[in-house]
Amino acid sequence: MRCPKCGTIDDKVIDSRLSKDGVSIRRRRECLGCETRFTTYEVLEHNEMRVVKRDGRRESLDRQKLLSSIVKACEKRPISLEQMERAVEDILQELEAQQDREISSKKLGAHVMSRLHTIDPVAYVRYASVYREFQEVGDFIDEIESLEKRVARTPDQRELFKA
Repeated sequence: MRCPKCGTIDDKVIDSRLSKDGVSIRRRRECLGCETRFTTYEVLEHNEMRVVKRDGRRESLDRQKLLSSIVKACEKRPISLEQMERAVEDILQELEAQQDREISSKKLGAHVMSRLHTIDPVAYVRYASVYREFQEVGDFIDEIESLEKRVARTPDQRELFKA
């Protein structure tokens, strides 16, 4: 691994641990050049899956890009990074179980929306606004009303829109 401080590729592993989720290995390293300590994560490399975009382009399914989109949707919400990473792993496992080499961006977005729906309704609506290309406020209202029909509110939640 290249040292983030000096760029040297000589380092030694000080500590290795299985991550909490059991999906990756956390390695604590020390640069032999400048003695800086840094952390790396080793994850299982999944079979290359391709995403077919709306315009027909194909690109590799990027785990980091998927995580980034979920992080944006969950921004300033009480959702831990661990929950978001677990959601990404669950989505990737579902896709691998289908054993398709390609998936449309529409289906991928549906998987993400499904997962966000179970995690946080606000994050779900944020993601849906981009995924479904909302153009006006009415689109948000329609989505929230359909969400309220699917999700039973608890007594301590206030109503978002009054009829």
